[in-house]
Amino acid sequence: MKVLYIECKSGASGDMLMGALYELCEDKSGFIDEFNALELPHISLSAEPAEKCGICGTHMKVLVHGKEEHTHHHGHDNDHAHHHEHIHLSDIYEIINALPLNDKVKHNAQSVYRLIAEAEGKVHGKEPVHIHFHEVGSLDAIADVVGVCMLFDKISPDKVITSPINTGGGFVHCAHGILPVPAPATAELLKKIPSYSDSDEGEMCTPTGAALLKHFTTEFSQMPVMMTENIGIGLGTKDFKRANMLRIFKGETGNPQDVIYELGCNIDDMTGEDIAFACEKLFEEGARDVFTIPILMKKGRPAFLLKVITDEKHKENIIKTIFKYTSTIGIREQKCARHILERENVTLTSPYGDIPAKHSQGYGSDKLKPEFEAIKKAA
Repeated sequence: MKVLYIECKSGASGDMLMGALYELCEDKSGFIDEFNALELPHISLSAEPAEKCGICGTHMKVLVHGKEEHTHHHGHDNDHAHHHEHIHLSDIYEIINALPLNDKVKHNAQSVYRLIAEAEGKVHGKEPVHIHFHEVGSLDAIADVVGVCMLFDKISPDKVITSPINTGGGFVHCAHGILPVPAPATAELLKKIPSYSDSDEGEMCTPTGAALLKHFTTEFSQMPVMMTENIGIGLGTKDFKRANMLRIFKGETGNPQDVIYELGCNIDDMTGEDIAFACEKLFEEGARDVFTIPILMKKGRPAFLLKVITDEKHKENIIKTIFKYTSTIGIREQKCARHILERENVTLTSPYGDIPAKHSQGYGSDKLKPEFEAIKKAA
């Protein structure tokens, strides 16, 4: 399994992420040429070797109207209060839609900006569509977002794991005054994401960096056991006591593990039809598996043990759904480590046409299982 591990000990910003991913890109000059051929309005991009605390890496230099921005913010709460031109989320969508990029990259870039607009809207009490971005800062951030989305598409990792994020500390100057770090929009984006502050040196994680990590990360955790093949280092523009750098480790993991949650409850006052309906709703909410076990409760009452397997992402909605569609007043939760085989979807050629199948391997096993619905259709 191809894995990217993103180390955020000095926070994260759009240009740092792009610099680290750029170092992992096999066709570096091709990426720069492709990006500049997009003809983003008033923007040009170059990759420059740089150094922080004696460590060499890449600084992605984005020029807007021939000048480089140094805030690397997302263009709303930054130092550009003197710019009077503003653009809205719809304008950014139009800019991205007009670019000669594949639909996946466009969708990712727009989704990242949607996260930023939603965070800003929550902070300022506005709908995301009404949030405006200062023109110059926005163009700089659009370049970071589009560049990162392009590089993720080129590298195509199977899994992205990100470390807990260092937000920095102290205060940051912005268009609305002096605000504590993490800035309100960044704090909103980092909800339910492990983060911490171990210094007062300033803003280390920007809203653009937080939104990109939130969108692309599969799992937030410490570095897994992996065979590292390459390391990309992206350098920020600010100077801190520590090296202002973001590292991305590219490598392979062996037989993967993940964490799942097993939710359960005893039910003795629902019909089979009602329980079946609840199971359907649980699957709709993203449950990995739902099943019931016949049990005998006190006083000889026949009952069901309802079991739901889910992941962290869907757990909260699954719990709400169990309470909504069943009569239970309590749910037991168990966190489980799960050993899984690596999986890929393949197509088998047969006299009856192409048959999709699932190929699984690992732990000394190699399995191939055609999809039953496709076999049934062929038959």
